Amino acid sequence: MSSVTLPNTLRLGIDFGTTNSVIVLATPDGETKTIRFSFPDHPDSDTCRTLLCLWQDHEGGRLVLKEAVGPAAIDAYLDDPAESRLIMSMKTYLAQKSFRETQLLGRRMTLDMLIAQFLKCLLDNVGLDPAQVSTTVGRPVHFAGDRADDAFGEQRLRESFARAGFGKVSVALEPEAAGWRFAQRLKAPATVLVGDFGGGTSDFSILRLDPDSKKGAEALGYSGVGIAGDQFDYRIIDNVISPHLGKNCTYRVMGGSPLPVPIEWYASLGRWHRLSLMRTPQTMRNIQDVARTVSEPDKLQALLTIIEDQQGQELYKSVGEAKRALSSAESTVLRFAYENIRIEEEVTRADFERWIAPDVARFEQAVEEALSQAGLSADGVDHVFLTGGTSFVPAVRDMFIRKFGAERVDMGGEFVSVAEGLALMEG
Repeated sequence: MSSVTLPNTLRLGIDFGTTNSVIVLATPDGETKTIRFSFPDHPDSDTCRTLLCLWQDHEGGRLVLKEAVGPAAIDAYLDDPAESRLIMSMKTYLAQKSFRETQLLGRRMTLDMLIAQFLKCLLDNVGLDPAQVSTTVGRPVHFAGDRADDAFGEQRLRESFARAGFGKVSVALEPEAAGWRFAQRLKAPATVLVGDFGGGTSDFSILRLDPDSKKGAEALGYSGVGIAGDQFDYRIIDNVISPHLGKNCTYRVMGGSPLPVPIEWYASLGRWHRLSLMRTPQTMRNIQDVARTVSEPDKLQALLTIIEDQQGQELYKSVGEAKRALSSAESTVLRFAYENIRIEEEVTRADFERWIAPDVARFEQAVEEALSQAGLSADGVDHVFLTGGTSFVPAVRDMFIRKFGAERVDMGGEFVSVAEGLALMEG
């Protein structure tokens, strides 16, 4: 556990993200300090992967629930994947009324219980007591999911922080928080478009910022979509990985005409928070049944192996590395190997940009909606501030440059801008 020398009154900004979480402290002089996380056998980092691993240990003749977060969660899971449960993308389910609770290790666990456990471990890692801090936490303009209820999502977010033992908690829109951070760079009042790209959602806000004002940002227009970096991963998996695992194959039922292998399996394969849910007896039996008459049985067996042996993390790691490489290179080679599974495919930036074109178009439409709500054209925006890993994808950045001009597009704080702004906002 790392320790931090902190002032008596603590004000934190917490960016609880789909993929990564960040904690930033507001210092008495109006500056910010990003609190670093420390885990054994891992380098210290400004971010913590939003992962929770649960398992049970025998203590004093009884089973005790144990937990780990971030890279320690991955280590614990890999130590004993059969007896542990790795929880991912918790934020994705916040606004989904259909997901109330689940059974884990014989225990009933609600979503707010899981998130609260993650948050308590997160603060414990940096030596903070949730009850002793004033916290501003971010939320997206629109939560992820097809039928997301944004008010319900914020309510469950608040309930999760309350269950974790936090004292005073305020909730602010994530792009508005990023705007607060960007305001520190301004010399004069300006109208700013903030694009905040997370793992599961992307938000766009038109803000009027005055660096000399204590009132903060004046919100002129908001828009958001429930897609971001994870969607780009899905595009690579769907086009590069899934064909190696049986997508586009056919099978027969009782000698009848060829039928396509169920496409929903590959929809789940492409969503890292859904892949672990495929490891149910019913789904595994269904895949095994299809594998008996499938046109290319080795490919479906590879899918079974990845699900059974819970190789999702390694698969997504390979996809993420390829995606990041394409931000600076015209092509890269995606490699994934496990037992007798060997995938080695060249991926070009041109192909990647073709695959994600519908998603970039949705980003552009959302930007137009924010501008319309603000009653502005692109010429009415003085600065564009992009934050989050997806903003480094050339096709995304180029869309903003085309609309607003390179001289108005600024980037920075890939992972910490939102949390810095949250820390600076008055709760």
